[in-house]
Amino acid sequence: MEDARDSLDQEACYRAVLTRDPRFDGRFFTCVKTTGIYCRPVCPARTPKRENMNFVASAAAAEEAGFRACLRCRPETAPDMGAWRGTSNTVSRALGLIEAGALDEGDVEGLAARLGVGERHLRRLFRQHLGAAPVSVAQTRRVLLAKALIHQTDLAMAEVALASGFGSVRRFNETFQGLYGRSPSTLRRRAEKPGDAKAHEGVRLSLPYRPPYEVEAMMAALRARGETVADAVWRRALTVDVDGATGEVSARFESGNRLAVTVAASDLRALPGVLARVRRVFDLSADPEAIQRDLSSDPLLALRLRARPGLRLPGDWLDAGGDMASDRLEDERLADRAEHWRPWRAYGALHLREAGIDGAAMMETDDEKDAA
Repeated sequence: MEDARDSLDQEACYRAVLTRDPRFDGRFFTCVKTTGIYCRPVCPARTPKRENMNFVASAAAAEEAGFRACLRCRPETAPDMGAWRGTSNTVSRALGLIEAGALDEGDVEGLAARLGVGERHLRRLFRQHLGAAPVSVAQTRRVLLAKALIHQTDLAMAEVALASGFGSVRRFNETFQGLYGRSPSTLRRRAEKPGDAKAHEGVRLSLPYRPPYEVEAMMAALRARGETVADAVWRRALTVDVDGATGEVSARFESGNRLAVTVAASDLRALPGVLARVRRVFDLSADPEAIQRDLSSDPLLALRLRARPGLRLPGDWLDAGGDMASDRLEDERLADRAEHWRPWRAYGALHLREAGIDGAAMMETDDEKDAA
């Protein structure tokens, strides 16, 4: 079975690094053999020689191979744009569960059972699409969230460990010592912390996404379905039954292609799950370039995609669907035509809906063409 690294065009990756092309940020990571560090394609550091570089599809693959995250370009700030997006329903669902903390207390066997697949098959899929094992992906998710909390918040290290999914402070310290050769506290850069943040106001994090993004359209869609949106801020109450804690989460778009999120929760252990749900609601992991590329083959969608490339698909706070949200189709009258839109059928339907075209109109048009 093809490994994720084998599916990458190594020379194309190198050219992207040479030009620091932002279109590739989050699509792959650069492993530098001479330093043992892995970077984003846009890292401002001097580009190493080609023979000293390998390119992998995920941060987890880099860390599993023994590389540590660059402290300059900070891989945890890259858009969530793994090469697997849109290619595997099982991997997509598994990563959503892992992001919400499924492997912080559970094991891979339990995760596979929740997905309805065998453990060995799940491991093969992860190796194929991400170049890393599920447990490595889970650890990298914990480490990168912890690094974001260290850099962006005033939380004490014990609180960072709890909020990022580590079972204990000791495990947290040992993991960072093993990856970076230093304690977590030495990674904190005082200048990066918000100076006016108060502990009782909640944990504030900045989540990246890939542009373009129609902010007003997303906020309008959330407001239309009954969510609380006021003064450009989205809010939601947290409950123990759903989120594992009481409190509130709010989000506001800020400059630099980021969503500023504040989570005030009674239990910091709820943070990974809450952040995962926020990312889903705001569709922060969407790949506009791939969506436009694949759907533009349909002449009905091509013009609309060019006109509104930043249209995103609002997600549900709770999503128990058995397939990828991007591939779901509510209007079955579109089914025949939408078969060619996979795995982005929901985006195709969204663009038509925004243009005022429904399945009935599509069927009438097709009938007229057949009659002619």
